[in-house]
This record gives sequence, C-alpha cells and structure tokens, in this order.
Amino acid sequence: MSDLPVANAGVANSAVAHAAAANAAPSSLTALLVPLADRNLLLPNVAVAELITYRAPHPVDGLPSWYLGQVAWRDLRLPLLSFEAASDGQAEVSPGARVIVVNALGGRPNVKFFALLVQGIPRSVKVGSDLKRADVPLAPLELDAVDLGDAQARIPDLAALEQKLADSGLI
Repeated sequence: MSDLPVANAGVANSAVAHAAAANAAPSSLTALLVPLADRNLLLPNVAVAELITYRAPHPVDGLPSWYLGQVAWRDLRLPLLSFEAASDGQAEVSPGARVIVVNALGGRPNVKFFALLVQGIPRSVKVGSDLKRADVPLAPLELDAVDLGDAQARIPDLAALEQKLADSGLI
C-alpha cells in the first residue's frame, strides 16, 4: 500500500472503512411486536415464517393445557401452543386470534416449525442497540423484558419452548 499515490490512499482507507462498516453488526433490526392476551412478545422478524388464520384445533385429552392441538399449514401438521399457558398463565382465544408459525431452532431433523396462538396481528418495529430493559418480573420462558416507548415486550426463550414440546413427547 505504500506504493499508492497519496491521493489514492484516502480512497483506499475509505473503501476499508466502508467494508468494515458493512461487516459490522447492524445498528438496528426488524422485529415483530406480537400481542398475547396478557403481554406482548418481541421476536426477530426472521423467527416468524408466517401469520395464519386461527382455526380451533381438535383438543386432545391428557395433554398439557399449553398444548392446544395441531394446526394444518402447507401440508404439515404443527403443534399449536399457548405461550401464556406455557409460562404459568392461562390460554385465551379472543375474537381476533391468529397463529404465527415459528421457525424451530432446536436442530431436530423432523421439526422445522411450531405454531403459537396470538391475539391479533403482530406489528413490525425497528429496534436498535439503544433498546432499554424494562424492570419487571419475568415469567418462565421469558429471557428479558424491554421498553419500546409505547409498549413493553417480553423476549421469549423459543429454544426452551421447543424443548418443552420435546420433553412432553409432542415433537
């Protein structure tokens, strides 16, 4: 690089700075604010495969209250869960209920997705590195809570939720 003329040194340094900035962690990411009956969840946009219409699944006796049954999606049968009930609350279905299909994280070869009952349409939000933590007690399956200004949201432990399915023999 010492053979470069002085005029090109600035261009080279600018290109290096631009490349470093492109490889740096993004300053913000798109997330979904997902409404539940008693709280909001904040999920990375890439965690959600699709939002689908809620259709009441056929209940199965003898299974945990958080397991609501199976839903059909793209020629698959997915386990449908209530996050509220799985984290020591109550399952609730409101008139505007929907289902989000979540990309599975556990690396199980036969489990690529599972479904969560939600109480409305998730809203896209940009979150940055300046996201503020909310000082609230956390329920089981919650990693953290954040303050989004106009709303508080809980960050769910999706891997633990999937493991709960596995531990119950449902996947």
